[in-house]
Amino acid sequence: MNAQIIERGGKPEYAVLPYDEYLALLELAEDARDADDAEDAMRQIVSGEDETIPADIADRLISGDEHPLKVWREYRELTQEALGSVAGVGKSYISQIEAGSKSGSAKVLKVLAEVLRVDMADLLVE
Repeated sequence: MNAQIIERGGKPEYAVLPYDEYLALLELAEDARDADDAEDAMRQIVSGEDETIPADIADRLISGDEHPLKVWREYRELTQEALGSVAGVGKSYISQIEAGSKSGSAKVLKVLAEVLRVDMADLLVE
């Protein structure tokens, strides 16, 4: 590495280096951050703080063709009636949210998210 050190008061204050070496350092820093993030994600999966989901479920969520409530409900193997019962709402309310004719109150979405073990934001349609 060809760094020029600039001192102030006899102490190093700046390091000047060629731009290509600067870019290489940035790439190494990003790789280290990515490795740390991957390690943290694996720790969360192993500890049960997070989970992996099958690719077909991820594809359904990403496509936006279905309401996320329906996708998560089916992934958790719950009927509309069972989900509504646990969440304290009627089957028809669940059906209306999934069909997009009702958006669901924040209170209800919070309870549904807790039952489905997802973040409330995971149930919102973008």
